[in-house]
Amino acid sequence: MAGKLKIGVFGAHRGMTMMRVLANHPDAVLVAVCDKYVPLLDKTRELAAKYGLDVACYERFDDFFEHDMDAVVCANYANEHSVFGVKLLRSGRHILSEVLPCETMAQAVELIETVEETGLVYAYAENYCYMRHAFEMQHRYEAGEIGEVTYCEGEYVHDCSSIWPQITYGEPDHWRNRLYSTYYCTHSIGPMMTITGRRPVQVVGFETPVQKDIVMLGGQGGLACGGLEIITFDNGAIAKSIHGGLKREPGSVYYEIYGTKGMMESDRFDSSKVHVYKESDKLCVGEFEHYEPKPRVAAELVSSSAVQGHFGSDFYATHFFIQKILGREEGHKYSIDVYKAVDMGICGILAYRSILAGNVPIKVPNFRNKDERDAYRNDNACTNPAIAGDVLLPCTSQGEFEIPPEAYEYVRNLWLEGKYAEKPYRAE
Repeated sequence: MAGKLKIGVFGAHRGMTMMRVLANHPDAVLVAVCDKYVPLLDKTRELAAKYGLDVACYERFDDFFEHDMDAVVCANYANEHSVFGVKLLRSGRHILSEVLPCETMAQAVELIETVEETGLVYAYAENYCYMRHAFEMQHRYEAGEIGEVTYCEGEYVHDCSSIWPQITYGEPDHWRNRLYSTYYCTHSIGPMMTITGRRPVQVVGFETPVQKDIVMLGGQGGLACGGLEIITFDNGAIAKSIHGGLKREPGSVYYEIYGTKGMMESDRFDSSKVHVYKESDKLCVGEFEHYEPKPRVAAELVSSSAVQGHFGSDFYATHFFIQKILGREEGHKYSIDVYKAVDMGICGILAYRSILAGNVPIKVPNFRNKDERDAYRNDNACTNPAIAGDVLLPCTSQGEFEIPPEAYEYVRNLWLEGKYAEKPYRAE
């Protein structure tokens, strides 16, 4: 293990995936894990024993913070990644951030400036960008096979109602219970950006009517409805992003890219397949390819990895982070940096402001330019009372819902019993 990067994981639920990658990676080693939920630390100890690792387990972040680590995976609550990430960066640790990059525009500015000031590696673990179909389309787009993008779609539909006990634990103030419709947007937006290399410059937001199933499990809005972003890219192309708790099983992960010379799309019902159309030198004459792509990058490592979730994408996010720290070309090329991460995330923040303002177009600032940051430096408007202060936003444009305390108790009991929700709470 001598010479390997020492990496810790903050958040053992989602972080378990990264732990499995680190447990078997040639360039890094898992050294510490932090989670307030002790049973997850017990699972961590089982993983460490399986791979013969010495992993320190902490219930308190302050104790974890003092451990000797080169880098940390922030897999904690999705609205707190930038808060803890900034603290870790300032302590000299590289950061791999899970989804989402930030909760507010002010946090976006602070995160970018902290990365710039420290010179450390920040990587965004948007694993959907590395799903086999999306990653394949990125390679073929970069090769110029369909020309320049003119229109694209990204879709992430996931009805979370049945697993609400497992992901909110019946906690009234859990971040998912105050999630708004367009916040969790980078599973659909991210791949469109990494495939095409384009940057968003304008966004318009929409949300579908709220479905009451999740409301009566404790969720004010958010995943109880669909969030939609219509994005204009910097070359004038239009992108449609749709995500949230629409009714469909299994859920949908789908990407479609139209270019000046053809188009590419994933398969709606078989995520292992890609379809590519290339126009010939004659108008409206071309050929389609339909195939299952194979790994193009680190093929041997991803094939041997114990982590095959999401078609190998869970491996790649961690692997490219490690390679970037080590200064290797594939890390610099494929790891998602802080600017791209913020571009993806603030589309959702600004799309919600568009919704609340009546679906008006809103400019997406380019925080690579320092002169565009000042207008947002103190902008903490969000749906989280602990952060927003006097600029607290409602969880939906359709108003707040009154949720009885018994609904949270119902969800908590399901979680404690290890059960899924088969129906929403209903008062007797």
